[in-house]
Amino acid sequence: HVPQGPVCTNLGLKPGQRLTVKGKIAPNAKSFVMNLGKDATFLGLHFNPRFDAHGDVNTIVCNSKKVEEWGAEHRETVFPFQKGGTVEITFGVNQNDVTVHLPGHQFTFPNRLNLSVFDYFDTQGDFTLQSLSWE
Repeated sequence: HVPQGPVCTNLGLKPGQRLTVKGKIAPNAKSFVMNLGKDATFLGLHFNPRFDAHGDVNTIVCNSKKVEEWGAEHRETVFPFQKGGTVEITFGVNQNDVTVHLPGHQFTFPNRLNLSVFDYFDTQGDFTLQSLSWE
């Protein structure tokens, strides 16, 4: 069972708004997860940096989930995370996708579920949430 961090609901993030997440990565981190979506069953973005998990090393794996059905995995090989380090990640919600802003890198992930509002956010795994802000 993956340790569950704080869960946020009723965020009300709409296109043009951004969610900024700050936190600390565990010194012996294998992977961590941030989920953004309508609720726990409709995830528009499953963001999973893997230091060493499921056969991936220093890779960010993104996906979407509709109830129990996962989409196709999307991999980013840029990996600006360090074990034991702190990190700030901003998720920008757009009409058709989400822009993920990482230190020195950004990429977009399509809004496959056509969510008009992102209400739900959670973190799991080897990550401690320090602050969450949205605008």
